[in-house]
Amino acid sequence: MPSTRPRTICFAAFEPSGDLLAARLIGELKRRDPLLRFTGFGGPKMAEQGAELIGQTTEHATIMLGAVGQVREQLRRLNVLSEYLKANDIAALVPVDSPAANWSVCKRVRKHRPRAKIVHLVCPQIWGWATWRIRRLRSLTDKVLCLLPFEPGWLDERGVQGVFVGHPVFEDADEVLNQPVAEDLPQPNRDDAFRLALMPGSRPGELKKNWPTMLEVFKRVKADHPGLTGVVAAREPSDADVLRAVGGALPENLSVVGGRTPEVLRWADGVLSKSGTSTLQLASLRRPMVVFYNVSPTAWHGLGRWLIDSRTFALPNIISEWQDGRRAVPEFVPHFGDPAPIAAELSRLVGEPGVLERQRAALQRVGEPFASVCFKDAAAGALLQTLEADQ
Repeated sequence: MPSTRPRTICFAAFEPSGDLLAARLIGELKRRDPLLRFTGFGGPKMAEQGAELIGQTTEHATIMLGAVGQVREQLRRLNVLSEYLKANDIAALVPVDSPAANWSVCKRVRKHRPRAKIVHLVCPQIWGWATWRIRRLRSLTDKVLCLLPFEPGWLDERGVQGVFVGHPVFEDADEVLNQPVAEDLPQPNRDDAFRLALMPGSRPGELKKNWPTMLEVFKRVKADHPGLTGVVAAREPSDADVLRAVGGALPENLSVVGGRTPEVLRWADGVLSKSGTSTLQLASLRRPMVVFYNVSPTAWHGLGRWLIDSRTFALPNIISEWQDGRRAVPEFVPHFGDPAPIAAELSRLVGEPGVLERQRAALQRVGEPFASVCFKDAAAGALLQTLEADQ
């Protein structure tokens, strides 16, 4: 029920995706309780919902800072937060993803406002790597709003309260799929036509790691399947210049479209994607895919394989293995740059209709736990319940 006195909820989002996620939740919280106030670190989407930002944190320039610059910027933010907390009470902190930045934010809140609830929006992926961080999470949370269905059980076994709140991409899927295909995207008319979306990532570091392999894979599969047409779903149109700088001129029948990822995915028959949260969006749209992510062999064999517990990385596969022990899509993670095995798997996707149909069925199963859970309703309800527990 709505509160009878104003209360402030502080959000901390450090990525554009977190800004959007926080904004969805803020919009629903405002609808349920008009007396709530919102503040914190974030970006334009949070501001549009009426949040009073004490720091802009999702702009592209911040992502481009070097390691030393990021440390200095984070220290500056923490000082701003400390001064804010000394002068203002808050009912709750909602750290949104980005655990590397948010652990220190949580500590400042525990120090200055120990009565404030800490409710994480997105479970840190400690189930996949560095599981010892559960001790840190246990001391720096009152509840975790989990976007993946297996996470509450994993947390509960380790003494942390979590609740599954669904995922917005599954709510948006029908709207995306029901829109008409944009007429300005390539419209191949060959009998062997196959429309392939390529998703190399958005950050410059990801593009440099993954794009050369992705480009070579496209060239090899195109040589075997002349009807293949590709579109790169880029974050913004200027990414085309980055791609050319990394991999050279684009081949025929491969173009770059910026800022229109849902349209490109609606157009596509299948996807070649780097591993990441984008693969969950692909699963929600039931778009067959091949997933990979290039890493340094030295970094992986020297540290990564000891630090990372999971040997499955693509999110649809993690959910699928939790469901029935099987992977839903081919993944090559970690990968060290050889295009041959990826090209072979993508050729099967392009050339064998049965492969497409089996993947669509597997992705349909992956989406089943999300079908009955509305993100904004579940997340807002769980957060308000936590706030009201002490009243």
